[in-house]
Amino acid sequence: MAWVTAGLLPTPSPLAIGLPAVITPADLLLQLGLFAASLLANLLSALAGGGAGLVQLPVLILLGLSFPLALATHKLASVALGVGASLRHARERSLNPRLAAFVLVCGLPGVVLGARVVLALPPKLCTLLLGLLTIALGLYSLTNPQLGTVSTLRQLDRRGLAIGGAGLFAIGFLNGSLTSGTGLFVTLWLVRWFGLDYGRAVAYTLILVGLFWNGAGALTLGIGGQIAWSWVPVLLAGSVAGGYLGAHLAIAKGSRLVKRAFEVLSLLMGISLLVKSF
Repeated sequence: MAWVTAGLLPTPSPLAIGLPAVITPADLLLQLGLFAASLLANLLSALAGGGAGLVQLPVLILLGLSFPLALATHKLASVALGVGASLRHARERSLNPRLAAFVLVCGLPGVVLGARVVLALPPKLCTLLLGLLTIALGLYSLTNPQLGTVSTLRQLDRRGLAIGGAGLFAIGFLNGSLTSGTGLFVTLWLVRWFGLDYGRAVAYTLILVGLFWNGAGALTLGIGGQIAWSWVPVLLAGSVAGGYLGAHLAIAKGSRLVKRAFEVLSLLMGISLLVKSF
């Protein structure tokens, strides 16, 4: 069957585009692979505070989805990461409602704007710059051993709140347009500017970015394009399970483990993005 829209491979699997088909062993193997990739990606993301796109987005592209289709599908599936993390963090009452509302108000407009202009950006240049910036995040955290190990929430004046909000808007724009690893940016910004420890910052990132930012991005991209709907259920299942398990490890092991996971994943993801840009 010839595929004439959305820029997919010439003969994609019917499962990729939601058409009825006889389920074959190859299809079952594909679904198991998608679940495993989603589980791993979202477990790491829930532990480190971002980076699910490091594993999940490239897998979708390698399996035959075009970048816009893979991006929209990944964002929709990543919403479940917020669901899984929320189920675990709800017991701990990890979020301050005022700060949570501030993150949403400042970040969501940037997400929607970024998702609208994603196709107008030069992909290779943006990927290169994002890779360099992501590596810089990991190195910055590594060279500041005490950063994010304790929570000392800062009392910001209007200027401080304006800078903090502008930072969240800019990260939201990156989240909407580039998707891979921008949760790590939110985590470090909450640690560096707002004074949270890594464990608490990750809770904000997973719930607010996972549920609301990614939800807004998926909706914006989905309206203008397509989503591989038959892949979504298994990706959602992996996201929920990975989000819950990663959040459990983060709570059980504390901020120091989360800090190390953040640093390692930032460096690995940054290198991956650099390789992808060439």
